[in-house]
Parts: sequence; structure tokens; C-alpha cells
Amino acid sequence: MSGPQVVLVTGSTRGLGLAIVQALCQGFKGDVYLSARDVQRGAIVVEHLQREGLKPRLLQLDITDPVSIQAARQHFMKEYGGLDVLINNAGIAPKRGDPASFGSQAERILQTNFFATRDMCNEFLPLLKKDGRIVNVASIVGYITLYMCSPDLQARLCSDDITEEELVALMKRFVAEAKAGDHINKGWPNSVYGVSKIGLMALTRIQARSLRREMPQRGILINSCCPGWVKSDMTYPNGTKTPAEGADTPVYLALFPPATQEPQGEFVVDRQVQVWAGSPTGATMDEGP
Repeated sequence: MSGPQVVLVTGSTRGLGLAIVQALCQGFKGDVYLSARDVQRGAIVVEHLQREGLKPRLLQLDITDPVSIQAARQHFMKEYGGLDVLINNAGIAPKRGDPASFGSQAERILQTNFFATRDMCNEFLPLLKKDGRIVNVASIVGYITLYMCSPDLQARLCSDDITEEELVALMKRFVAEAKAGDHINKGWPNSVYGVSKIGLMALTRIQARSLRREMPQRGILINSCCPGWVKSDMTYPNGTKTPAEGADTPVYLALFPPATQEPQGEFVVDRQVQVWAGSPTGATMDEGP
């Protein structure tokens, strides 16, 4: 990467996102941006990190707000001429005891985990500098949930010719069928969080293919990963990994040196590429929300 280097981590005021920021402040040779929907909360977190000797920068960002995404895009263009690394960590899961209907949860969770994260990718991919990196934080739950889909859905979601438009239509279809209470009859599993992460992992594969085809000379890598079952508010807090341990794979993917060609479009767990097609082994639904 040439010129001033800069990385943006979404959803980074606590838990895994905060641990990723801490690790990058120590291992990334450039500016590290912690993002927060609430600037006041973000400022408190930054001040705490500064007392630890770290020097993150703060950016107000709500990935579900297109105006906020545009403002962030303009900031990085103006101040850095682009972006070197984007780590899409922001995400939500169903809350324990949430009285909302399955359909309402599907709409809310896919809006953040899939649609808003897709907006971040599409807005920032053109801004990535040569040898740039995008890391989409997914989950082993999505990987397992994929194989709970009907054979027809699996075939399309795993296909090498599915387009981004087709994927978006499938995710919208899931939300509509979940709201109608008909998603199981239509071949979908009963996991909103899992489907949201299937979408993110499939999007990663699609965008990697586009990069290979349209911009191979730029050396940009995009991959998804599972950080593991990290202790956090999202895991209630029954995780088996500390946030620092969970940050290892996302940071590993973010810091590949220039001219690295692989992995590209892969799903990575504990620094190991997972096979996308075929039944998953050695994983259980206990490894995530």
C-alpha cells in the first residue's frame, strides 16, 4: 500500500470491534478509525484507548444511514484520497426474550447485517487503494445455516454464477416470506441471524469474482471470516473466546502484505479457509448467536 495508510472498522466501540481497533493500533502502520453511531460514546472509548498509549481516530458512522455512509466516504476521499482497509464488523443478533415477531426480526437484522453492509462495500470498494483489503465479519452460524436451506436455495447461494442482484432479491424474498410466516415452507431455515450471514458470505464471493474479472491489477482482496464464539453482549455472554482472541483472524486478513493473491472471496475460520460447497464439519450452532 502506498501513501498515507488508513483503516476503518465499523461497529467498534465495544467487544470484538474494539479489540480489532486495539490490535490494529499496534500492528497497522497508519491511521486507525474507530467508528461510532454515538459520537459522545465513541469519544469516551477513544479517550480510554489513548490512556493505554494507543492513538485511534474517531468517525461518526451509522451504516444503516446512507447519508452517514456518504459523509464517511467523503471524509476518506478528502483526507486520504481513499481507504486501505475496511473491516465490516458492525452487526446485530436477535435479543434474548425479544417479543418481536420472526418477520420483524428478519427485517431489522438483515437491514444491518446484509443490506447496510452491502452499502458499505459498494460505496468503499471504488475508494480502495491498490492492495486494499475488505474483511466482512460473518459467522460459522451462517456457514451451518446454509446447509439447512432447501437444495434449490443451496444451489443458487453456492453457485459461481449468482449475481449480486439475484442475491439481493433472495434476501428480500426471505424477509418477505418470514413476515408472511411462510419462510420454512419456502425452503428457508428458522435462523434470521444465520440467513443474514449467508447473505454476507455470498456477497463476499460475488464481489471477489467481480474484482478478479474487472480490476485484477489493483490487488484488492475481499474475504469473510468467523471470529469464533466471542464473549460479548451478543453471546449473552457465553462465548469461549476473548475479544482479543476473536480479533486474530479479521486482523490477519486485513494485514496481508502487498501482492498477496489468496485467499480471495473465501470464508476463513482460525486463519483457515473453509470449503463453501459441501456439508460443513466440526462445527455446531453453539458457535454463535
